[in-house]
Amino acid sequence: KDTNMATAIVTGSSSGIGEAIARMLLDEGYEVVGLSRRRGEIQHSNFQHCPCDLSDQKEIENLRTSLLAINDLALLVNAAGFGRFEPHEELSMKTIQEMISLNLTAPIVLSNLLLRLLKENKGTIINITSIEATRSSKFSAVYSATKSGLRAFGQSLFEEVRNHGVGVVTLNPDMTDTPFFDTLRFGVGTEEDTRLLSSDIAEAIRNLLSMRDGLSVTELTIRPQRFAITKKR
Repeated sequence: KDTNMATAIVTGSSSGIGEAIARMLLDEGYEVVGLSRRRGEIQHSNFQHCPCDLSDQKEIENLRTSLLAINDLALLVNAAGFGRFEPHEELSMKTIQEMISLNLTAPIVLSNLLLRLLKENKGTIINITSIEATRSSKFSAVYSATKSGLRAFGQSLFEEVRNHGVGVVTLNPDMTDTPFFDTLRFGVGTEEDTRLLSSDIAEAIRNLLSMRDGLSVTELTIRPQRFAITKKR
C-alpha cells in the first residue's frame, strides 16, 4: 500500500505494544498521531502526540475536530489498555469503569468517530485485544469481558464495512513483555520462547499491511511457543 503522506492514529503510543507499533509505522513512512496521557519517548518529525485520557469520553470528544481534519487517515490502531486480575469482589467500582472505558468504550467511540474518513480512504482498523478474548480465565472476568467485547465488535464491524473497502483486524496477543505487568503480581516468563515482545506484534502488523489489496486477515492470535509466568513477591 502507498503510505506517502498516509496518517495512522495509534492509541497507547507512549509505551509497550502501542509504542512499538507507532515506531514501526513511522519506519514504514506513515505520519503517526499518538493518543495517550503522556508523550513517551518517540522523537520523530512525523510523530505528533495528542494528550488524551482515553478512559474519559469527554476528552475523546474534545479531539473530534482535530481528528476529523486528518484527510489522509489510513489506519486506526486501538492499542491502549490495562488489566487488573483480582477476585471480582475485590475490584473497585473505579477500576471496573476505567477498564471498560479504556479497553472497550474508547475503541468503539474512536471507530465511530473516524469511520467515514476510513471509508473514504479504504483504511484499516486494528484492535489489539488479548489471548483472554479467546478463553476463560479466573481473576480476569472484567478484563476478559472488555477484550472479548472488542473482539466481537471488530468481527461484526468487518461484516458491515468490508464492501466499503475497510479492513478490521483483531489481534489477540498472549503475554507480552511490556509495562502492562509493572503493577501486577505476576509477569512474563524469563526465557525467550515463553514471552512475546512488543516488536513481535509490530512486525506482525507490518506483514499484514504489506499484503496485496483485496485480502483481509480478520483475526490473528500470537503466542509464545512455551508457557511460563513469573510470580512476584
